[in-house]
Amino acid sequence: MPYANIHGTELFYDEQGSGEAILFHHGYTGSHDSWEDVVPRLKDRYRCVVMDARGAGDSSHPADGYTIEQYAADVVGMADNLELDRFTYVGHSMGGVIGMELGLRHPDRLNKLVLVAPAPADGIATPPEMHERAARLRRENARNTMIEERLATTARVHDPEQIVRAVDRALSVSDGHFEESWQSMVDYRRGDQLANLEVPTLVIAGAADGLLTANLKDFQRLPNATLHVFSRVSHGVPREVSAEFAEVIGDFMEHGVVTAKALMDALQSPTR
Repeated sequence: MPYANIHGTELFYDEQGSGEAILFHHGYTGSHDSWEDVVPRLKDRYRCVVMDARGAGDSSHPADGYTIEQYAADVVGMADNLELDRFTYVGHSMGGVIGMELGLRHPDRLNKLVLVAPAPADGIATPPEMHERAARLRRENARNTMIEERLATTARVHDPEQIVRAVDRALSVSDGHFEESWQSMVDYRRGDQLANLEVPTLVIAGAADGLLTANLKDFQRLPNATLHVFSRVSHGVPREVSAEFAEVIGDFMEHGVVTAKALMDALQSPTR
C-alpha cells in the first residue's frame, strides 16, 4: 500500500486514472473505502486520489494533530507530495468541513470544491449524550449493535457487508482521532467566513440526512456555489447513490457553478 510521510505522519493514499486531479477525503471514523464505488466511475476522465486521515483507515496513529486545521494542512501536504499544484477537493462529512477550511485558507490550491453532507460550519450541535453513547459502544466493542443501528439509519442499503466494513473501520480509528476530531468539529466556527469562500463549490446533501438543514444554511452563505440534494438518501451519500453521485461530480467538473443569475447574464450578453 502506498504511504506518504506528511508532517511526520505516515498517511495512506492511492490513485487511479489520469487527467485533472480530484482528491477525495472521507468522513469522521471513515476511510478511503467510502469512495470504492465512485472512483471507478471517474478514473477514465480524472486522476482520482483517495487518502486516509491521520488516525483513521490505513494511516498511522500519531499522538496528536486531530484538528480540522491540521487535517487541511495534511491535504495540502499530500497534494505537495503528489506534485499537484491545483486540484479539486471532494470531502464527505468531516471531510466536508475540512474542505471549507481548505477553501478559506488555501484557495490558491483548489480548482473546485465539493462538500458532501458536510459537518456544519458553525459546529456540530448534536447533544453530548449522543457522542457519549457512541464512545461507550466503542469501548464495549459493541460491533453488532453498531452494525444494526447503521443498517437502520441508512436510507439505501445495497450491500450490508459494506456497512459491516464501515463499522470495523470506525472501531479501528485511534482514540485521539475519535475524541479530538469530534471536539474539533464541535468547536469549529467559520460560518461567518463562508461569504469569503470564492472557490467554485458544489454542495451535495441527502434529503434524509439529519445534517440537511445545516447543509442548506451553509450553502446559502457561499457566494459561488451550486446545490444537489438526493431524495431518499441519508448521510452516506457516496455509498447510497454511487453511480448518480459520480455523474453529479462529473457534471460539476465539466460545467462548474451554473446559477439563475449566470443564465440571465448570458441572455443579456450582447454576444448572444
